[in-house]
Amino acid sequence: MTAKSLLIVGALGLATMGIASAKSYDVVLASPAKAGTTELKAGEYKLKVEGTQATFTDVQTSKSVTAPVKVGSAPQKFAATTVETSAGGGDMDNIKAIDLGGSTMKLEFGQ
Repeated sequence: MTAKSLLIVGALGLATMGIASAKSYDVVLASPAKAGTTELKAGEYKLKVEGTQATFTDVQTSKSVTAPVKVGSAPQKFAATTVETSAGGGDMDNIKAIDLGGSTMKLEFGQ
């Protein structure tokens, strides 16, 4: 193989690793909730974090919504993904934070 071929193969390998590393997390909401100003129906979601944006994809409908998020870290990995909520106005909770299981990432949502 020539040096150019090796460079192309290496670049493709790195690009594939970047795509594969975009991890998603399962989040289940028992009741409707707001992540910042984004409203979410009760149900199961796939959550992906890209920079300061959290994308919630409804497992049933495949519709996605995005919410701004502040990403923090904990000293140890979280054992499970947990959602911290507070009572909101009406019948909708407010998501304050989500601890991402298997990582040290903590997502904090503003109001």
